[in-house]
Amino acid sequence: MSDNVDKYAPREWHPDERPTMPGGPSFPAHSNPRRLAFFLVGTLVTLTGGLGNALVTVNLVNLQGTLGAFSTEVNWLPAAYVMTNVSMNLLLVKFRQQFGLRAFTEAFLMLYALVTFAHLFVNDLGSAIAVRAAHGMVGAALSTLGLYYTLQAFTKAWRPRGIIISTGVSQLAQPIAYLFSSRLLALAEWRGLYLFELGLTLVTLGAVLWLKLPPGDRFKAFRPTDFVTFALFAPGMALLCAALTFGRVLWWTSAPWVGVALAAAIVLIVASIAVEHNRKNPLLNLRWLTNGMIARVFIAMVLVRVVLSEQSVGAVGFLRLVGLNNDQLTSLFAVVLLSTIAGIVFSALTFNPARLMAPQVVALLIMAGGAWIDSHATSVTRPEEMYVSQGLLAFGGVMFLGPLLLTLMGSVITNPGNLITFSVLFGLTQNLGGLLGSSVLGTWQISREKFHSSQLADALSSLDPLVAARIQQYGAAYGRVLTDPASRTRQGIALLTQTQTREANILAYNDVFLAIAVLATLLAAWIFGRALWIDYVAPKAVPAAPAPAPQVSARDGATDSPVSTAAGKPPEPVADPTPR
Repeated sequence: MSDNVDKYAPREWHPDERPTMPGGPSFPAHSNPRRLAFFLVGTLVTLTGGLGNALVTVNLVNLQGTLGAFSTEVNWLPAAYVMTNVSMNLLLVKFRQQFGLRAFTEAFLMLYALVTFAHLFVNDLGSAIAVRAAHGMVGAALSTLGLYYTLQAFTKAWRPRGIIISTGVSQLAQPIAYLFSSRLLALAEWRGLYLFELGLTLVTLGAVLWLKLPPGDRFKAFRPTDFVTFALFAPGMALLCAALTFGRVLWWTSAPWVGVALAAAIVLIVASIAVEHNRKNPLLNLRWLTNGMIARVFIAMVLVRVVLSEQSVGAVGFLRLVGLNNDQLTSLFAVVLLSTIAGIVFSALTFNPARLMAPQVVALLIMAGGAWIDSHATSVTRPEEMYVSQGLLAFGGVMFLGPLLLTLMGSVITNPGNLITFSVLFGLTQNLGGLLGSSVLGTWQISREKFHSSQLADALSSLDPLVAARIQQYGAAYGRVLTDPASRTRQGIALLTQTQTREANILAYNDVFLAIAVLATLLAAWIFGRALWIDYVAPKAVPAAPAPAPQVSARDGATDSPVSTAAGKPPEPVADPTPR
């Protein structure tokens, strides 16, 4: 047998060592010190991947001056990252399957280090956008790599908890970025951020070269039509991301190119779906995607990303409105960081595979409570008044995402051919869901600000003695520099108008917080109702007759992977894999 055939030949795995999914590592027995090392390296890899984008998104205001960009233009930096990141799992999963984990790990971490190094030579917005786009492509590999390392630290029974922990660790990047990124900017502006990330990336590269993942099976995974699908799907998603980012920034009806981008995105995405629908071995399993359970999980994951945008769009936007910057948000995000860690520990310790819906409902109600508390904000609200609410949102967010991800992964393990579809689906919900949340909440905030401004303007009449007194009070502040009473009156009116606009924005943010509370409550009620339906109404699953174990085919690759069974046994039948 030639070497070309040998490297794709299936291996004989011990049942406890068998890779869980095609393209993933095997699970040999490790000593406790080695398990700890895998956990630390997994945490390091996950944080390295998350901080790359977080350091930019939390400092957009500060980067405007460094790059000489307008406030609207600087939004291209996070958009470019997501535009390339969101579609890369279409190819990355097959890259791991065909070329092996070792090549995947070393190649993409080296590319990540090179792209991070390129950030040090950025001098204008155009070059910054280019390197952010490259960063999104290579950064897509790190979240999966971090998960693989983390899972090596746990025994088979604890691996679901490892997934919860790894998902939670990925949520730590943003609060960590708020804690110290201002000092990096003071050190060397834009380059300060990426000197730190470059050092972190090199440490991570050294760690994964020192502690390598165990090997897994390899398959001939790539097919020529895969690249046709990618050539249609990737630009379609990129245009959709651009439209979602700039629709609220430039306003939907004021920038014609936003509508053109949306139309082109729809055409390209539909074309990629048409290609996949007619393929014998598609990248995306459209039937699985349109399954009722998967559709419900997808909707829930998107909606919860909208709820979680309360922190990045709502709370941070509100605090910046009242004049605070990142330096003054440090204590708030220290609370968020501690709450996220508490959520990780609590979720891992209370995990129950038979009851994955219960923590989702409780988490949503916790987040609804936090958003409702924020809906009472005023112009004198400061970070100290938001410790409890933002802590609840951080805790609830971690508590929700882990069980929901395990709900979706259950149907992937029983049918590994859906792995690529699952990876794309999860990436879409996290990246595109975050953009959708920012877009929807931002649009709602702007609309409500216009409404409240009109209401306040109608109530402010110069004939009202209170309004006249306030104008005179504001104008008196200019008494030492303006001797003309009419000029002082004009300045007083200008200050009153500014105050009116600020208060209208505060009322609009309160409406945003209230809308999030309502959305989280409705989502909790939906999941709870679904759990009751499964318990008391839905027909119970009937065990199916044992089926022969699927065989590995060099032609079909991962689609016929043996990892869908354990020790040659067929997977358990699943009528509706949604846990109660």
